[in-house]
Amino acid sequence: MDRMSAIHALERSKYMLSVPIMMSPRVSCDSLVALGNATADGTVLFAKNSDRPALECQPLALFPAALHAPGSVVRCQYIEIPQVGETLRVLGSRPFWLWGLEHGVNEAGVVVGNHTVFTRDKPQGEKLIGMDLVRLALERAASAEAAAGVICELVERYGQGGSGYHDADFPYHSSFLIADRARAYLIETSDRRWVMRRIETTGSATNHLTIGSDWDALSPDAVEYAQTSGWWPAGSARFDFAAAYRDTSWVPPTFSSGRYRRTCEMLAAEQGALSEATMRRALRDHYHGPVYEPRYAPEDERYLSVCMHADPIGATTAAAVVSVPTDERLPIRFAACLGPPCLGIFVPLYIEGELPDVLTRGGAAAEAASAWWSFSRLLESVKKDWRRRGPLVRVEWDRDEAELAAAATRLEHELQASDLDDAARRRGLTDFMVAATDRVLRRLTEIEALVAKR
Repeated sequence: MDRMSAIHALERSKYMLSVPIMMSPRVSCDSLVALGNATADGTVLFAKNSDRPALECQPLALFPAALHAPGSVVRCQYIEIPQVGETLRVLGSRPFWLWGLEHGVNEAGVVVGNHTVFTRDKPQGEKLIGMDLVRLALERAASAEAAAGVICELVERYGQGGSGYHDADFPYHSSFLIADRARAYLIETSDRRWVMRRIETTGSATNHLTIGSDWDALSPDAVEYAQTSGWWPAGSARFDFAAAYRDTSWVPPTFSSGRYRRTCEMLAAEQGALSEATMRRALRDHYHGPVYEPRYAPEDERYLSVCMHADPIGATTAAAVVSVPTDERLPIRFAACLGPPCLGIFVPLYIEGELPDVLTRGGAAAEAASAWWSFSRLLESVKKDWRRRGPLVRVEWDRDEAELAAAATRLEHELQASDLDDAARRRGLTDFMVAATDRVLRRLTEIEALVAKR
C-alpha cells in the first residue's frame, strides 16, 4: 500500500469509529434509466450498480416461466406469501444467499432495481425485503405499471423487515426504479407506506428519498401516518414525502448526495443521445474518471463514488446495463458485469437463451468454477497498486467490450431480419453467450498475468 492509500485507510477507520455501529455497514446502490425519447436510437436503457459487502459473491440467476397450482405459496427470504398462477421468465443478479434479486429483467422487457433508503420508520420483525420485491415484481408483471402495482400492493400488505445482509443484522427500507419499453417509474418506501413518480425522460435513484411534493401517486395513509407521527403539519401545502419521511440521523446526506448529483448530471449532459456506452461510463464513475484512485478523504462526499470502493460502507459487487428495444423482434440485452465496473467488462447476455453455468455459480467461499470469484481475484490483485494496475486493466477490457457489443448488435439485427422460430433464436443466443463468456474468461487469465508483472 502506498503512502496516500495508507493515509486514507487510517482516515476511513477513524471515520467509521465516529459513525454509530448499527449504521456503519452498507448504504449504497445507484440506478439510472433513460426512456426512448432521451436515447440515441429510441431504446430504453436501464443501468444499476449493486453495492454490497466486498466479498459477497453475486452470481447471475435465471428463473424459467412457470405455472403454479391454486393455493400455492412462495417462500421469500423470511416469510411465505400466496403464489400467483403464472410467473414469468426472469434474468437477474442475486447475492448468493438470497431468494430475491438486486436487479433483473423479465421476458416482457420489465426491468427493476432496488436501493436502500433511510426513513423515520424503523424496520421491525421479518417481513419482505427489497430484493424479494424485485423478484416478485419481475415474476408477476408484464409491464412497468403492473410491476409498480405489485410492489406497492405487497408493501402495503406485508411491510418491510429482516436483514438484507448475511453477516449483519441490518434491516432497511427500499426504493425501486422500474422500466419497460415505454414507461418508467420511481417508487420510494417507508415500511408500509410508498410514494411514486412517473419518469418522463430520464431518472436516477440512490440511497435517500428524492420524491418530495412532485409525486404522482401516494399510499392511502401516507399523509395521515406522517401527521399522527408528528413528521408533517396538518393543513399545510401539498404533501412532501421526502420532507416528512427522510431520516438523516443514521446516515449523513453526504453518503448519497454526491452520487445522486453525478448520475443526474451525466444523464442531463447527453440527453437525446444517451447510449449503452453512456450508461457504462456512468456506472464506472469515480468523479475524476473511469479508474479508481484513493484520492478523497472519507468526509468528502466524493469518497463514495458511483463505482464504489468503500468497504465496509459499500463496494460494487455487480452491475448491469439493460437495453430494451421498442421493436419486440429485437432481443433484450442484459449486459452484466461481475464486480466493480471500473475493473470489469459488460458481457452481453439474453433472457431468451440459457446462461453458461460459470456465470450462475458461486457461494460464500472462492471457487474456480465461478466467474464472479475469478473477477474478485483480479480485483484483489489490482488493489495492491491501484494507480499502476487499474489503468492497465481498463485499457485491456475496453477493446474487448467494444468488440463484444458490436458483435451483439450484429446478431440482434440478424435475428430481427430473420424468420427463425423461437427454438432456433434461443439456440443462436445461447451459442453467442457461451462464446462471449469463454472469450472473457480467457482474457481475464491474460489480464491477470499482465497485472502481476506491474
